[in-house]
Amino acid sequence: MDIQAEKIELVKMLLDTEDTTLIEQIKALFKTREEDFYLNLPQHVKDGIEKSRKQAEEGKVISLDEVFARLDRRR
Repeated sequence: MDIQAEKIELVKMLLDTEDTTLIEQIKALFKTREEDFYLNLPQHVKDGIEKSRKQAEEGKVISLDEVFARLDRRR
């Protein structure tokens, strides 16, 4: 069975269930997987994210319009 068929089958099963505990467990599984995404990033990527967060907290940000303006000046 291909991935799309598997997903359709899961959706059908989810729509058919009235088991709220099961639904909460599925939601928790998805949330856990999202959190794991960050944990699996290479350290240099995590370092870059942390540096960006600190810069944002310090107000060291520019607007998207400014980014495009700076790029246009380079041409």
